[in-house]
Amino acid sequence: MSEPIIEPIENFGLSTKDRNKSLFSKIGVVGCGKDGRNIVRLTASAGLEVTFIEISQEKIDFALEKISQDLDTKIESWGLTPGEKKTIMGRINGSLNYASLKDCDFVIECVRYDDQGARSTQLRKDVFKTLESVLSPDAIIATNATTVIISELAAELQYKERCISLHFPVAHPDAKILEIVKGMYTSNEVYNKVLLFAKLIKYDTIDVHESNGLVSLRLMVVMLNEACQMLMENVSAMESIDRLFEVVYGMRVGIFRMADIIGIEKLVSLMEDMFNEYGDKKYKPSPVLWRLYRTNQTGVATGKGFYVYENGQPVATNCIN
Repeated sequence: MSEPIIEPIENFGLSTKDRNKSLFSKIGVVGCGKDGRNIVRLTASAGLEVTFIEISQEKIDFALEKISQDLDTKIESWGLTPGEKKTIMGRINGSLNYASLKDCDFVIECVRYDDQGARSTQLRKDVFKTLESVLSPDAIIATNATTVIISELAAELQYKERCISLHFPVAHPDAKILEIVKGMYTSNEVYNKVLLFAKLIKYDTIDVHESNGLVSLRLMVVMLNEACQMLMENVSAMESIDRLFEVVYGMRVGIFRMADIIGIEKLVSLMEDMFNEYGDKKYKPSPVLWRLYRTNQTGVATGKGFYVYENGQPVATNCIN
């Protein structure tokens, strides 16, 4: 009689013991403002587990509520079912403790402001150092930024090669493209893994060399400043300029609507960063932008910017007078 074939049963069981963890099994996000919420929603919708860090339970609750509302909007437009929403929300967790990110293999920093309300490279550096203290050496650390140089953030870390920069556009939900920036320390392995991450969330990518403003912001703010100059010269009405952008150049929204969606307070800060970097006045925020910023008319978030928003719909105003 032939000998029985004996094989170990571990490979056929449900146990996860000694199994290799799949790539991007858990994503981390630090800071869950508008940009952070966008990334959390995208990654959870792609089937990935996501943990985000905020500074208070109130901010965690607010972020979860806003993400839930965004998904409700998709349900209303038949882009999602209530069951799918429940599954997506089940993949999202908020935390106050960086230790909650220890088993993440990819963490994206989305911190916008320090305690004084200013953009701070040092704050981002501190976040990167904290992340390195809790993550495994092969976990990727990224920043979602347009005016921050990733090599500067990585310079003081032990594992510099793990750091990379990427930018998620938020002006329109269908703008599915990432600007990816390799720093002077970034390894090819990390870069290729981020390309794979982009495919998982169904985004295209473009390569960008380290530069303040990347491609998208440098183009956008120059157009915005010129559009503001035309407003001051009374060349044409605001809604007419926006309409031309949509029809002639195929933009989904006009340049002023785009500014309101991004947030004028954000644009003013970023433009000042670029002006200080390049010394070119084309990046200096227009007086129109400063007027709106100083009066807290910063766009969709406040209900008034270039347009007034009534029930979420834009109504043209005269922001010059």
